[in-house]
Amino acid sequence: MAADSDTVTEERATGRKIRVVVAKPGLDGHDRGAKIIARALRDAGMEVIYTGLHQTAEQIVETALQEDADAVGLSILSGAHMTLVPKIANLLKAEGADDIVLVVGGTIPKEDISELKELGVAGIFTPGSSVQEIIDFIEKSVTR
Repeated sequence: MAADSDTVTEERATGRKIRVVVAKPGLDGHDRGAKIIARALRDAGMEVIYTGLHQTAEQIVETALQEDADAVGLSILSGAHMTLVPKIANLLKAEGADDIVLVVGGTIPKEDISELKELGVAGIFTPGSSVQEIIDFIEKSVTR
């Protein structure tokens, strides 16, 4: 219940819910995990914009800008994270939107985590991460 009351307190303090874009970049066609996370974030009181499958980096960044997102969550299972994530991070920076919290979930090898964090990824969630851990991280990372 603490997460629910914290979310309600956050919403009252800022006047709006935390807005999260959940996206599936590239050719990865497995979206069950992204849909589970999207629903869990919504159930935790966040406003979730799910972009669907096969999004380009440009589409994801444009959606984040248009939706005034506080966070972008990328779900990548294809192994293309070292190509897709840097492109998205760089586009966010180029748009002056590097204050948007960028998180990545999926099959990310341990050896790639530090490089992704250097690029501006705030959090990386690999298989076995709990849904509550992701909710808590986003709630703590979004500043207004």
